Amino acid sequence: MIAFDRRHTDDLIEFAAAATSPYHAAAEAAAILSEAGFTALSERDAWDDSPGGRYVVRGGALIAWVVPDTATRTTGFRVFGAHTDSPTLKVKPTPDTGGSGWRQIAVEIYGGVPRDTWLDRDLGVSGRLVTRDGETHLARIDRPLLRVPRLAIHLDRQVNEGQVLDAQTHMTPLWGLGEPHEGELIAVVAEAAGVDADEVTGWDLMVHDVQRPAYLGRDGELLACPRLDNLVSVHAGARALAALTGRPLTHIPVLAAFDHEESGSESSTGAAGPFLETVLHRVLAVRGASVEDTARAFADSVVMSSDTGHSIHPNYPERHEPGDPPIAGGGPILKVNVNQRYATDGLGRAVFAAACERAGVPWQTYVNRNSLPCGTTIGPITAARLGILTVDVGIPILSMHSARELCAADDPARLAAVAAAFLSD
Repeated sequence: MIAFDRRHTDDLIEFAAAATSPYHAAAEAAAILSEAGFTALSERDAWDDSPGGRYVVRGGALIAWVVPDTATRTTGFRVFGAHTDSPTLKVKPTPDTGGSGWRQIAVEIYGGVPRDTWLDRDLGVSGRLVTRDGETHLARIDRPLLRVPRLAIHLDRQVNEGQVLDAQTHMTPLWGLGEPHEGELIAVVAEAAGVDADEVTGWDLMVHDVQRPAYLGRDGELLACPRLDNLVSVHAGARALAALTGRPLTHIPVLAAFDHEESGSESSTGAAGPFLETVLHRVLAVRGASVEDTARAFADSVVMSSDTGHSIHPNYPERHEPGDPPIAGGGPILKVNVNQRYATDGLGRAVFAAACERAGVPWQTYVNRNSLPCGTTIGPITAARLGILTVDVGIPILSMHSARELCAADDPARLAAVAAAFLSD
């Protein structure tokens, strides 16, 4: 088994700290690829078939690939899939609100948020602004700006017996005293982005916990980090793909980092949309691929969908499958569900096992307990959209979807090693 140092996790910490929104995650992944020699492409331009690394960013999503020297009209793909978004609180179209002498910011719950984990945290704001000329501008205020205060126990003596937080009335952050002023939040964010607030005509903003990721535990063997779900996979895929430039390849390696997974993937940048399919078709079309050529290439392709999974929880072992529960630190997990909440089948299992063997990485199996509903991810959606063999994998974590999640500090590097082995197959 390969011994991993912490340089990969150190790099993940910096990546996660900067990737406070899907738009920032796509930009940070693009920066990794650009540094490795990848070229940014516009979807509006004609593409050519010259060898090399390319990437396309569409909002909060990114697709990148390497064209090998030996690529033909029927060369298949090895796609490492992930998603850039995480559960959070998104700013509403009319943000400035308040009452009872407090200035507040109106937010909407995005994804499956354990609401209590966002209480009493120092929150920043990030995302993108759109100006009247149609240009987008990344914006991030990475200092304590907002806070969702919990009700004091003196005013709710039953809080430890079961707390109910109403999404509309209890989760509105505050950020000052006095009466709200229309346009105030956008003015503050625009100033931070270096944009004239009067030119801002659209925005997609969300909050984030400003506490940095950190090693945790007696020996620093754990990583406490916001947005592990699923920045750990985006980062692993970007680093793995960047390392492949100049190497001999039998297939076309691809990183597909989608947005909107946490809300169902049905968008122009989600796995249920045509983004990946369009890019793959174009990569083949510039070589003159026919419909039959493309079908042959897809038949020789595999998608490895990577998303976080559940480590067994020491305080709630009864919530897990007793047969083979995965544990943080035991290596990446193969995610299996017979009802196709995960896309893994026997062929996919063999693909994953082979990649782990080549990488020298131990692996585990995750199966949901029968008495609990199973979550899902981009794997089944991608498989249904493309008709390509797909396997669902990830790393086991605790506190999934919380404002701050937890994993073993060595598992991110193991996942990246498996991604590299898979993409270079």
